[in-house]
Amino acid sequence: MIKQIMHAPKAYLMFGFALLALPSLTQAQNTAPTPVIRSLIFTPDARSGAMADAGVAIDAQDGDANSLFWNAGKMPFSNKDMGFSLSYTPWLRQLVNDMALLNGSFYKKFKNDQVFGASIHYFDMGLFQNTDNSGNILGNFNSKEYAINVAYARKLSEKLGLGVTIKYINSSLFQGTVTGTSGTVNVQPVNTVAADIGLFHTSNSDRPWNYNWGVSIQNISGRVSYVANSLDFIPTNLKVGFAAINDLDQHNKVTFTLDLNKLMVPTPTYDSNGNLKQPATAIGGILGSFGDAPGGLGEELREISASFGTEYLYNNTFALRAGYRYEDRNKGNQQYATFGIGVKFDQKYGLDFSYLVPSSKGNPLAQTIRLSLHANLNTGKDWDN
Repeated sequence: MIKQIMHAPKAYLMFGFALLALPSLTQAQNTAPTPVIRSLIFTPDARSGAMADAGVAIDAQDGDANSLFWNAGKMPFSNKDMGFSLSYTPWLRQLVNDMALLNGSFYKKFKNDQVFGASIHYFDMGLFQNTDNSGNILGNFNSKEYAINVAYARKLSEKLGLGVTIKYINSSLFQGTVTGTSGTVNVQPVNTVAADIGLFHTSNSDRPWNYNWGVSIQNISGRVSYVANSLDFIPTNLKVGFAAINDLDQHNKVTFTLDLNKLMVPTPTYDSNGNLKQPATAIGGILGSFGDAPGGLGEELREISASFGTEYLYNNTFALRAGYRYEDRNKGNQQYATFGIGVKFDQKYGLDFSYLVPSSKGNPLAQTIRLSLHANLNTGKDWDN
């Protein structure tokens, strides 16, 4: 397991990794699922970031290239021909100044009911210094993770869409030897291929209220290995979203949305000697994640986090957004409020901003900001949805 490396007292790289990807390692017996490459599920864009990380079912009618991350099944319902988005998030900026999450997304319609999309999701963890037990510097290493994604989506009916994404994933935390109290281990980068699948449904009516729902499973893959004779799960993730949209009049529109999130990763359980138990196969671990919590159904339900968000849009030009995310204190304890604004120019180009305020002191995500630039264009065709 990658957790073996945590015993190396001078490996500051591993401290950073623990802080980012395994937030519950401070517990003697961790009860929260702890996948590696957790950056794969970090919110990339400022619109959903301002709504507490809700995005599975929010409207994409005016185009939203970030649908490729949240639910590719939304993309065919855009009435724009193509679009792109660039997003930037300084990460843990209260602690360090060289970490960032960057995302670039693009989509293009090639038929009225079919869309192609592509994106890159890049997480720069900055420069880490590797030292031995005596404090001697062994070298510096720039840790990074990224995923290159391609997606295809189409309408199954006038109200239902399906999207499939294939991604290549690389995680390069460190490459070399780390020596600690448990011995010496050789750390290597990992590469893998994964898939997302998303389903989206909209009521698509002329009534004042319209309702969307969506389901997305992200990062379906096998296990990966940073060190010999060990295997770790990546964050296979189930998201279910609901959204209610009301066109108050020709100038005013409001959206309420709720996302429920469940990591399809085994809950850590231990034998009588305190050794971590592992499922026999990756698929067994993914499917078994719905019933493996030692505390039974009650604990399984506590592994579901909730994100509630709202968006007010004036004249399809100016947006105000807010949200709140809740996660059980024994399952990650990420609880925070979010706020944001969005501005469109010429009904084509836009700028979004979001800001995060944790509900407790000491949260490393405090004051996280996200910035997104986006464009949604028609290149000679108007798509009638």
